[in-house]
Amino acid sequence: MRSILHIDMNAFFVSVELLDRPDLVGLPVVVGASSDRGVVAAASYEARQYGVRSAMSGAEAKRRCPELIALSPNHRKYGEMSARVRNIFERHTDLVEPLALDEAFLDVTEPARDLHCAAELARMIRQQIFDELGLGSSVGVATNKFIAKLASVDAKPIPTTSGVQPGPGVVVVDAGSEFEYVQRLEVGRLWGVGPKSREKLRRVGIRTVPDVTSMPREVLRSQLGDALTGQLIELANGRDDRPVVPDREAKSIGHEETFGSDITDTESLHRELIRMIDIVAGRVRSGIGGARTWSIKIRLHDFSTISRSRTWDTPMSSVSEVADALDDLLIEAVAARPVRLLGVSASSFGSPVEQLDLFSSAGAERGLRDTAVDAVRERFGGDAIRLAGTLESRSDEIPPRRR
Repeated sequence: MRSILHIDMNAFFVSVELLDRPDLVGLPVVVGASSDRGVVAAASYEARQYGVRSAMSGAEAKRRCPELIALSPNHRKYGEMSARVRNIFERHTDLVEPLALDEAFLDVTEPARDLHCAAELARMIRQQIFDELGLGSSVGVATNKFIAKLASVDAKPIPTTSGVQPGPGVVVVDAGSEFEYVQRLEVGRLWGVGPKSREKLRRVGIRTVPDVTSMPREVLRSQLGDALTGQLIELANGRDDRPVVPDREAKSIGHEETFGSDITDTESLHRELIRMIDIVAGRVRSGIGGARTWSIKIRLHDFSTISRSRTWDTPMSSVSEVADALDDLLIEAVAARPVRLLGVSASSFGSPVEQLDLFSSAGAERGLRDTAVDAVRERFGGDAIRLAGTLESRSDEIPPRRR
């Protein structure tokens, strides 16, 4: 029997920001949505009292909560804090499977042979995160990943119209009680059930997990096919035999932002592109090494979306290596039209390989420069150093957009 923890940080982006803004603790705060056109990336529990939630538009969030305080996101800072949280996890087990910056599965079967011991370990980890980083977290403890993730939701603080009620922090689902635990759920809580699947199930009268367990398999199969039917039956019975898989390989790394107002001039667009390449390149170097394929995503003023990509023979990890190519793709795709959203992503990962002639030092200098930039940011924070290409006046390091 496994002992699985699912640890989920509480309102992670907001909580990280409040470490630097203690004056905002207890107030309705969101990260993102700094303009009506923006989107909420994370909401404090005080903001959730008003129905504000992630992925909500800034206009709707402010309609629900006129006193809402919106902070600009700092994804580099969140990545750095996420790494510190993971370091705490890895003191207790090597089997850590991150799902995002703010949540992970831990298999603690080796140090905690039963769920009672696993719960004690969960409380210890949670206390270490708070003592060392000043952040709150919620932990689900169970014999499998699916139940542990459900339990972590029940462990969280509860926003109500009368205030934020503290959650239990750690919720344990005892071995043998998994079936009863999931019977209270709406069918959409089962992994694999999205809006389309939910609508198909609704047509045959399935709205809750008990509806799934009581429905003949043939009816489910007629709506969902063999693979998803088998998965839902297992989950609806509280069964999930998937192991915790440490260091899942990321398929892509990216960053995108919706601007407060449309960007119409190419120089401003160039600066935003360089800034985003810098963010993604730093994450690629810190976790993987390099990427062969670099892509841009553009949403224009009329909400049409354009994607362009460039693939190199060898993985790239430096801003200067990819900036010109992506800039050309950007200018061609935009064609002088106003830009509402811009994003950069990297994929097809591998270790960078420098191919230099006997007398060339360009690649070595670039590698040393990137290493130095990463070291400064790791020690002093993500905003401690900025590329010249993101400033109004740029040096020759990242050349101005070619005309």
